[in-house]
Amino acid sequence: MEEKKQFSKKAFSEKKRGFSTTRIIALGFAGAILVGAFLLALPVSSAEGTWTNPVDALFTATTSICVTGLVTVTTALHWSLFGQIVILVLAQLGGLGVITAAMCILILAGRRITLKDRMLIQETYNMDTLSGLVRLVVRIVKGTFFLEGIGALFYAFVFIPEFGFFPGLWKAVFNAVSAFCNAGMDVVGETSLRTYVGNPVVNVTTMALIILSGLGFMVWWNLIDSWKKRKEHKRGFAAGLTLHTKLVLIMTAALIFGGALFFFLFEYRNPETIGNMSVGDKVMASFFQSVTTRTAGFETVPQAGLTDGSTLLTMILMLIGGSPAGTAGGIKTTTVGILILIILSTVRGKRETEFMKRRISADAGRTALTVTGLALMVVIAASLLLFATDGLEFKDTVYEVVSAMGTVGLTRGITQGLSAAGKLILIAVMYIGRIGPVTLALALAMKRRGKEQSISLPEERILIG
Repeated sequence: MEEKKQFSKKAFSEKKRGFSTTRIIALGFAGAILVGAFLLALPVSSAEGTWTNPVDALFTATTSICVTGLVTVTTALHWSLFGQIVILVLAQLGGLGVITAAMCILILAGRRITLKDRMLIQETYNMDTLSGLVRLVVRIVKGTFFLEGIGALFYAFVFIPEFGFFPGLWKAVFNAVSAFCNAGMDVVGETSLRTYVGNPVVNVTTMALIILSGLGFMVWWNLIDSWKKRKEHKRGFAAGLTLHTKLVLIMTAALIFGGALFFFLFEYRNPETIGNMSVGDKVMASFFQSVTTRTAGFETVPQAGLTDGSTLLTMILMLIGGSPAGTAGGIKTTTVGILILIILSTVRGKRETEFMKRRISADAGRTALTVTGLALMVVIAASLLLFATDGLEFKDTVYEVVSAMGTVGLTRGITQGLSAAGKLILIAVMYIGRIGPVTLALALAMKRRGKEQSISLPEERILIG
């Protein structure tokens, strides 16, 4: 008990100096980006053995650790094996998160995980307990490597016969890590996975890795634990699911199937995308587009050929992204779910937001609104800046910015032609998108800790609508 009191004082003191969890996360990602950019700029990292432009090196390091996938140079052609390994390590680090990766290194080094370390893990995953956190990190890392290994095995059945054993194995491992971490980068060729648009193994493996990682680690364990204890509950498996898990599963299913349906309808007769494919391939390509838009960044159809309807739908899905406590970016499925629930409750005249006979806290609603508002503000501001620096078409510019904000990596083909200023704008957007606009705002804010507002101010009405 005394140890906890001492730590609380110490933690409070550190927070006053600015070492809050949000700042550690923000600075951790920034530090990893700078180290990665330095390594990628070295001649040993390029296939030609020459220095890489610092802006391109910084852009690649950012897109790797922010698991975005936008690239200014072709990953398969520009980088040497060493450079590709650096990219892969950065993507893995970005997928796990700097806190989880750091804790994993400490565990492997045999160092004792202190109460301070446990507090960092607790805040990172928004847990309500300090018990079992080290075990949680171990489970996350083991689960990540297990699924990436399964994915690499399936990819190997396609890539090894095509490229040879060692090159094919490397491409399988790289793509598995990239897909699971939602990085969207590949070393197969210059056109992402377009040549595999009709290959069920590549398509299903990629979609499975994206969906599983996008659900979030907390959902994994809740599903597994609920399945193990299903016989203990009268209502079976579903009784053990948390409200968070239920909302994530409902939103994920709705976005995947709804997105696939509209892509299928919008692109059915479009010869630039799926118009000339068989019905089976059209369905598979539609599902792939629906899944990959939610922060993965691989593509099996050219994004520049999409109809206006599909382009708008893609931007919406990119902005939403995956679910919390996973590898996906975006404002998150739960954020959108809560906003929808708030709207439905307001329309029905209810004072409180409800979901499955449970009340959603007002704080959750305010946070969802803040996250969405800040994300839209970043997209608008970055789009205006990119218009000023590069003067590209409206649709291409906004698409690129939303892709960066959602850490997706899909592009309509303008990334490599951007000016240095344009690339720096996207670097900033990718960074904000990965750590989250709220995290960045809290990290930069000079807030006074430990003091609550005790004065209730007078209330005055403002007309809405």
